[in-house]
Amino acid sequence: MALVNHLKTVEPFRNLPDGIADFLREKSIVKEYPKNKIIFSQYDKPTGYLYFINKGQVEIFSETSEGVEITVDNRSDGEYFGWTPIFTNEGYSAGARTSKDTQCLLIPKDIILEISRKYPIVSNFFNKAVLSRIRKLYQEVVKSHDIDHQAQIDAYPFQKKIGDIMTPKPLTASPEATASEIANIMTEKGISSILICDSTGKLLGIVTERDLVTKILSRNDEFCQKDMKASEFMTPNPYVMSSEDYMYEAAAFMLRHKIRHLPIVDNEELTGILSIRDLMKFRSQKSVLLIGKAKEAVKIENLKPIRDEIVSVAKVLLMENRSHVETMEIISYIHHNIIRRCFELVYEDMVNQGYKPPDIKYCFIIMGSGGRKEMLLGPDQDNGIIFEDFPDEKREEVDNFFIPFSEKLVNALDYLGYPLCKGNVMLSNPKWRGRLNDWKDKVAKWIETPEPQRVRYSSIFFDFFPLYGSPDLLNDLKTFILKEVYDNKLFLYKMMELDFKHKVPFGFLGRFVTSSEEEHKGELSVKENGSIFIVDCIRMYMLENSTYANTTLERLDKLYEKGVFTKATVDHIKAAFEYFTYIRLKNEIKLIEQGEKPDHYLDPYKLPKNEQELLKEAFKVADKLQDSTRRHFGKIVGL
Repeated sequence: MALVNHLKTVEPFRNLPDGIADFLREKSIVKEYPKNKIIFSQYDKPTGYLYFINKGQVEIFSETSEGVEITVDNRSDGEYFGWTPIFTNEGYSAGARTSKDTQCLLIPKDIILEISRKYPIVSNFFNKAVLSRIRKLYQEVVKSHDIDHQAQIDAYPFQKKIGDIMTPKPLTASPEATASEIANIMTEKGISSILICDSTGKLLGIVTERDLVTKILSRNDEFCQKDMKASEFMTPNPYVMSSEDYMYEAAAFMLRHKIRHLPIVDNEELTGILSIRDLMKFRSQKSVLLIGKAKEAVKIENLKPIRDEIVSVAKVLLMENRSHVETMEIISYIHHNIIRRCFELVYEDMVNQGYKPPDIKYCFIIMGSGGRKEMLLGPDQDNGIIFEDFPDEKREEVDNFFIPFSEKLVNALDYLGYPLCKGNVMLSNPKWRGRLNDWKDKVAKWIETPEPQRVRYSSIFFDFFPLYGSPDLLNDLKTFILKEVYDNKLFLYKMMELDFKHKVPFGFLGRFVTSSEEEHKGELSVKENGSIFIVDCIRMYMLENSTYANTTLERLDKLYEKGVFTKATVDHIKAAFEYFTYIRLKNEIKLIEQGEKPDHYLDPYKLPKNEQELLKEAFKVADKLQDSTRRHFGKIVGL
């Protein structure tokens, strides 16, 4: 009876109907273990039980590849162990041994799964327990890195949030205030902008010094400009950000939108204003400076040192206790700025040489990891261009400019450190230049006749992102792609079939399977054997559900909103993806510092034990996602 009462007081059973604890006791076994008794060992065949500790203590231990035993956790009264094989269909990733006399309730697998199906709170609890193991390992890994003093200094601006540097409680004016009144306030207070709010404090617009000059002082009519109301010349509905956003995000956002003043709004309440001047206080910091430096480059040669400095920024960001997926987005921001400015400089150079650009709309796109904002330190080129549907008779004019332009651009990017794509997925290849309807025809062929090469092209292309030109050209194309895929489910199966020719690198007894090829002998690819499965599987589900987002994690969130994945599954995938990003970035930095080219191969047995364990956990998540994706899309085509 005491054991049943104990069970009723602990998660997840304390919130279940009264009879559940009695049912569990009836169907389970009570077992006494003496001190130092090994209940099961790492890689043992699962016993088929979930263990609940009624009283006592159990040590969770693991063995390193060198045969050294280490303790990874301790469990005591009211806690569980042995859940991994039950809720993940994997073997034991660690052993369990009593560290004092212990009494356990052994709950059969079929019983706990039956209750889990009836009461999702139970499965959610144990799924979170599996996830917490990944997170705990991850935190230990990140914590183990020493942060030298200079790194802390360099990291400082990126660690800062907008709320740390903005001007709080900014001055505001009524929409009825006149130009004269606003000018007097700005002069008296020494400010270069003022926010326009209604009587409730809701932000309506912004007036800057530039507005006063261009919209008031420059008028030549007889209207009394000084009496013009703010509502008539303000910039309405200005861009805003949150005080919780990071400084680097504000810097990139303001550069991209060419604004010098940014209102800060939290929960629909105006809380501050950020100016370029505020950001300039930190421009001596190399990390933040890189984001703006690219835009200021006047020659392609000026971009090369910026490209080369990305590794130092990455090193600083890696040392921060923050999301490494977010770090990847920062790195992508810098890459995008460099590539975009390179495009502009090559274009300007062509015009200066006498080439005449055609008067048409176009959009320069980046694809693959660049399109997903998931670039690391050694991305190659995946780019193309989409033109508006110009008439055939304009073809020669377009080609006369864009053919030589494309060659110059890809060569310039190669010079900067973005290698030519081995698969020739670049706008210098005519296949990756075309009118909007040309692209639609091409996509339709890829989807209707999904041969392996066409499927590979689609996986790269469907991750496009606009870097320069008219992004509106992409909106119609996105809709077209989603409709074509919706009408051709076989395409998704073929996409899955091609992707799953690669496997998670696990072998006998859970050991890593490494490459036997001479170039990477004894190594494995964290990308091709791990993170790419998450990227590809999530893309398939995104296409199936006719939704669209750029980054893998944004896609995952949208799929969760649609009910495709549970919260526990989403958390597991995010944790695994986070670690894959971390280990790849750390490895690339190491290779560059050794004078080698960055890649995604590493020797797993050279990693510290905790990183090996975490890598295995992340691979397990990828393997489980791959397996469920295979079964899901197999059902679609009746397999």
